[in-house]
Amino acid sequence: MTEESATLPNGAAAHGNAPLLRVEDLAVHFRAGSAPWGAAGRVVKAVDGVSFDLLRGRTLSIVGESGCGKTTCAMAIARLLQPASGRILFDGQDITRLNSAGLRPVRRRMQMVFQDPFSSLNPRMKVADIVGEPLVVHGLVDSRAAHRTRIEELLALVGLSPDMGGRYAHEFSGGQRQRISIARALALEPDLVICDEAVSALDVSIQAQILNLLMDLQQQLGLAYLFISHDLSVVRHISDTVAVMYLGRIVEFADRDALFDSPRHPYTQALLAAAPVADPERVAAYVPLKGEAPSARNPPLGCAFHPRCPRAIDLCSRDTPHLRSLDGRRVACHLVDLDS
Repeated sequence: MTEESATLPNGAAAHGNAPLLRVEDLAVHFRAGSAPWGAAGRVVKAVDGVSFDLLRGRTLSIVGESGCGKTTCAMAIARLLQPASGRILFDGQDITRLNSAGLRPVRRRMQMVFQDPFSSLNPRMKVADIVGEPLVVHGLVDSRAAHRTRIEELLALVGLSPDMGGRYAHEFSGGQRQRISIARALALEPDLVICDEAVSALDVSIQAQILNLLMDLQQQLGLAYLFISHDLSVVRHISDTVAVMYLGRIVEFADRDALFDSPRHPYTQALLAAAPVADPERVAAYVPLKGEAPSARNPPLGCAFHPRCPRAIDLCSRDTPHLRSLDGRRVACHLVDLDS
């Protein structure tokens, strides 16, 4: 792996097993329009050299502002988008360039739960058909009785009554619909579940229920989660490790407690300072984040964060920092190097 690789601080070697998911220098590019005279449009580097490992049974969260590339990264890992370069290794197999036939067995072991539980469920299908469809597609049941029994098991697993299978998605609350989405994702007994803002559309009290359900299922089934979110309180609750993204790159990668207790990158510090807190007496220890992220169509030279960074120096505008090991974490910041 390259200098920008973000291996888990308590990595695979310490646990005596290889990572379930390894992402190496992943890049996803889009072409944005074209010039009037027919010239090729500008290339937008939505994801630009992202690397990390995810161990079995663990949760890695990717956090950052809207537009930072975290969802694009997840979609590429699920092979719903084609990477421009880099490698995605799932259980040691390079799945980066597999065709549809080659991806079919991989998809059994890698499932997604999307942000909006209503739009991701077919309104014309009953819940039993939604949850049971993956079983039919992959030929995992050989009789109607086995099919029905498995659907009932899956509904019960996510806290729904088996008799709910005869109803339609619009008859359920948002939290119940997300439980249906989770049941569908678990139908194929995956090793990895990618949760793309899976609780952001829910009320806070329902968020807590779904998060606790996901954590219970992880303990029960040994699932690994790649959890995409912009909500730091959610990330702190569910994560083992956290990757902070800014404009397509990971700028800090650390264990959850280390990142929240002592963030080192100025962007991570600003994110934590901007997060709402329950204690009105608490004064943020870091300077709040101001302004908006630059456009990915025209990123600044050097460190992408330097136009908003309260501590930026001349070097930041000229040279792009790469992830470097520091106190058991990885940080991409010239200032951290100078402070060390």
